[in-house]
This record gives sequence, C-alpha cells and structure tokens, in this order.
Amino acid sequence: MKLSNQSRLMLSVQKIIFLLLFTSSIGMLAWLSNHYTYQLDLTANKRHSLSSSSIELLQLLNNPVMVHAYTTDEVTQKAITEIIARYQQIKPDFDLLLLNPDIDLAQAQQDGIVMNKPFAFVIYYNDKAEHIDSLSEQAISNALLRLNRREDQQVIFLSGHGEREIKATDSRAYASLFSQLSDMGFQLQQINLLQQALPDNTKLIVIAAPAHAYHEGELDIINKFISRGGNLLWLSDPVSDAGQNNYFGLDKLASSLGLQFHNGVIIDNNPDLRKTLNIQHPAIIPVTGYSPHIINNTIRYNTLFPMAHGISPLSNTQSINHWQAVSLFTSSAKSWTETGGISSEMTFNSNDGDVAGPITIAVALTRKAPAEQNQQSQQRIVVIGDSDFLSDAYIGAGANLNLGLNIFNWLIGDDDFISIESRTSPDTRLELSDSELAIIGFGFFLIMPLLLLIAGFRIWHLRQKK
Repeated sequence: MKLSNQSRLMLSVQKIIFLLLFTSSIGMLAWLSNHYTYQLDLTANKRHSLSSSSIELLQLLNNPVMVHAYTTDEVTQKAITEIIARYQQIKPDFDLLLLNPDIDLAQAQQDGIVMNKPFAFVIYYNDKAEHIDSLSEQAISNALLRLNRREDQQVIFLSGHGEREIKATDSRAYASLFSQLSDMGFQLQQINLLQQALPDNTKLIVIAAPAHAYHEGELDIINKFISRGGNLLWLSDPVSDAGQNNYFGLDKLASSLGLQFHNGVIIDNNPDLRKTLNIQHPAIIPVTGYSPHIINNTIRYNTLFPMAHGISPLSNTQSINHWQAVSLFTSSAKSWTETGGISSEMTFNSNDGDVAGPITIAVALTRKAPAEQNQQSQQRIVVIGDSDFLSDAYIGAGANLNLGLNIFNWLIGDDDFISIESRTSPDTRLELSDSELAIIGFGFFLIMPLLLLIAGFRIWHLRQKK
C-alpha cells in the first residue's frame, strides 16, 4: 500500500508525540522517585523498618536530633544514610552529618572520637551527646531515652540483708537488668542503709527479696521515705518455713499498704499450657493474661514467675492510707497456693490452708503525693510476690524483661518512655535438626557424587557405542 505524503507526515507527527510523551513520563517518574520514596519491608521480622515503639518515641521528642557519623568508607556512608532516612521519615529534623575522621580533625576532637573501629557515631539531643557503638534501632532509641530522661531519677537498690545484687555474676543476680536500665538512662545504685544514707534525689527504692530482717533504724528510713512521697518496688519471695515471718521486718509496711502475702507457693495445674511452654516445674507460673494498666500495655506474650506467692488486700471494702490498689496480673484459674511444700504428689486441700486460683501475683498502688512533693502528683508502688523473674536466670524468658522495664518506667513517672525491644531476625539463621543435617550430609557427600559418577559413565558408554 502506497502512503501519501500527508499520511507519512501524520505518522511522523504521531511518532514524535509518542516519543515526547514517553520521555516526559520517564522524566516525571524520575522526578517522583527523587522527591518521594516508598519502601516495602518483606523481611520476616520487619528489621528494616522502625518499630511502633520507636515511632512513638520519636513523636515525643520536641527538639531536633543530630547524628555525627565518622567513616571513610563510601559503602558505609551509604548504609548510614539509608538507616537515618528511616528516622527522617518520621522526624524531619533528625539530621545527619557525615564526617571524615582524617579530615574533620577539629570536629572529631570536639566530639571525643576515638577511631578504634571503621566507624564512630555521636548523637546529640537537648544539648547533650551520647556515643553509640552502632546505628541499630535499639542503640539509637536507648541513646535518645538516655538523652531525654531527667537527670534527677535516682534508683536505689537496698542491700545488706541478702537482697538481689545488681552487679554480681551468679544466676540470681540482677546484672542483666542493671545493664538494660543503665542503657536507658536510669541512675542506679545499691546501698546498705547501715552504712550510707539515701541520696536526696532518690526517686525510687527497690526491696528485692531480703533474706534477713531489717533493723528498726532501716525500717524508719524506708517508712519515712514512703511517707514523704517516695516510690517503691517491693519484690517478695515465699519462705521455706510457713510459720516464719515472710515480711522480714516489713510487716508494718505491708499493713500500711493494705496488703498481705499468702503462705506457701503458687502451683500451676495446667499441664497443657506447661507442655506448650516447655515448663517442667509446677511452681514456675506462666502468666498469659494481664489486667488493663499502662504497665501491661506493651506486653504481648507470656511471662514466667518461678516460686511465687500470692498477694491479697487486707480489706475489700475500704482503702488503707488512701492507697488505691490494682491487680496487674494473676495466675490461672487452674492454680492454687500450696502450703504443704513442693512434692511429687500435690493436691489442693482447702483444709490445709491452700488457696484456689486465680491468685494475684503483682499489685500496683497509687495515691496522691504529699503537698511538698512538687515533682509528681501521684505516688506509686508496685508489690510483686516473686523476685526471680528479673534475675539473670529468668529475665530472658518470655516478656519478663519488657515487663520489668515498664515497671521501672512507670514507678519513676516516665509513662511516655517505652521499653525498646531488641528485635531478632529469624530469617538470618538456619536451624536444622540432627536428622536434617544427616540427610543433607548424606545427599552431598554420597548421593550427588554417585549421580555424577553414573551420569559420567553413561555419557562415556554412549560415546563408545558410536
């Protein structure tokens, strides 16, 4: 078919218009991609996205954040820029300054940089600086918590009567808890009241399972601290002798709070749940449900409480000393308090003093703070019938750590500060059973070489026949 000159002209115009539109579309897409970004995180644990807790933390920060990153490697610089970009999407004034430690010597000296690694980071907020070892979400979030936390939040762990140690290395110590709280900006100290007075800026005292009774002078200090509006975390363990006073001199304190501890140990009688959680001992109590309270808001899975005893109010009709008590969590309905000691054959017997579940394990108490306490309007106390759940042996079980951090944040009045979980990446580690390893080894070292040998022999045989 022969085309006229007019038809050729129209086709040429159409081609030019198509090329112009196509080029314009490519240019528009390039402009959009340069000004607007969208990321889709398909990793198993969303490790390339900020967690909801980090996003909420960024939304609490009213002032700009500045990160000084020192490195000479371009690939590392690109990775740093991509990481900080996640924070800039939520907080636009989260700024990054890439520096060369070999060139920017004055700034490196001002930041106190020592290049013992290929990179170094300093984060600034509220005219304060923090050195961090990495740009992981947990490192950045904990640094921001430390920079934003008030400097007068002294937490005192009492010692001298067999309480849990915060720097010891045995499994019943609180070394892991001490490390986590320190990373989040808590000022922690362990003192013996017989040797040292409470610091004036003490915000919270922790009584962690004493094994011996306190002296009258020490009890006076504790009671005066609480009467002046101080906050308290009291962790109590059941005693082996049911007739022994399990308050260790703190019976007046318990009465003033309107609480009493149960004799005996809580026993869980839910074999299916224990089997699911791989719990062998009946006195290790799993908690899967929590009462509505700000402490429990971020707890999404179970916690474990070994060798716990119950707590109940002295009065169900009236508050004592204006304290308002709320149960934080309880044992299951299939549990009971065993007063006859742990044995292989335990049965519930109310005539022996056993108490049927559910049994309250933890209580949060609040009341209006004294008028002279200007720093907070509410006085807070948490009493828990177990101290093992925060020990190094059990703090990694379930949500024990997150629960503990939430309790400390609430007790010092930092309700908005949230515990940042260290999110593992389940798709970066391949775990195989012994049988699976045997199959893979058998396949690689025997089956595959045998198949290759057979294939080679087959090819050689066919060529020989030709």
